[in-house]
Amino acid sequence: MSNITLYHYSRCSKSRAALALLEERGIQAHIVNYIDTPLNTEQLTTLLAQLGLSARELMRKGEAVYKDMQLDNPDLSEAELIHAMTQAPILMERPVLVVDQRAAIGRPIDNLIEILP
Repeated sequence: MSNITLYHYSRCSKSRAALALLEERGIQAHIVNYIDTPLNTEQLTTLLAQLGLSARELMRKGEAVYKDMQLDNPDLSEAELIHAMTQAPILMERPVLVVDQRAAIGRPIDNLIEILP
C-alpha cells in the first residue's frame, strides 16, 4: 500500500481534476488543503527534494502576492523563498501529488498518472 498525499486547493480546476482522477481510480489519498494548512519549512524542503525543484520553480509567479513580496528579486536565497511560501501558501504551484517518496505537479495532469501506483 502506497502512502499518497494530494496538496489540494479546491478553487483550482487542475487541483479538482487531480482529486477526480484519484477518485475515479479508487485511490485513497490524504488530502491536504495547503491554503488552510500551510506546509512548514521542513515539509516544503522535503517536498522540493521529492519534486527535484528549487523553491522558485515551485512558485506561482503570476500571483499578486509574488509581486507584492518582491519575490522576483534574484538575490533572494532558497531559504527566503521557502519562508515566503510558508507565509503565503497561495504561492505554491498546484496540485502536487506525493506517492511514497516521489512527487509531481499536476500540470499537466498526466504528470500525476506517471507516479500513481
